[in-house]
Amino acid sequence: MLKKINHIGIAVSSLEQQLPFYRDILKLEFEGFEEVSYQKVKVAIFKIGEVRIELLQPISDDSPIAKFIEKKGEGMHHIAYQTDNIENQIHLFQQHDIQMIDEKPRDGAQQTRIAFVHPKSTGRVLTEICESKGDSDE
Repeated sequence: MLKKINHIGIAVSSLEQQLPFYRDILKLEFEGFEEVSYQKVKVAIFKIGEVRIELLQPISDDSPIAKFIEKKGEGMHHIAYQTDNIENQIHLFQQHDIQMIDEKPRDGAQQTRIAFVHPKSTGRVLTEICESKGDSDE
């Protein structure tokens, strides 16, 4: 079951250039940086209420975020929903013929397990489901 919006991912070319807007102008709580090496991305994490904003900067030209920026420019990349059992959520989506990018969870930022839903099944919105490690009902 989905519980809430976990975060919104925003693709940026430069964290250094975008950081002041989110930290100094919007006054969002800056939680720090994290590198997700297998995604070839550096993440700046902000919090507003219960939702996080993740600025995603590619650290390699072959990063999925670099390819996204090249094709579509900077901007909203994905929306992530929190679940308490990611395996069950993936299974539910598949039962409804929802196309998954990830049929099995993988590690994400902030001690989460994640899976992406293909935009073809979601009205062209890249959708992520995530589960905090240790939250599974298993």
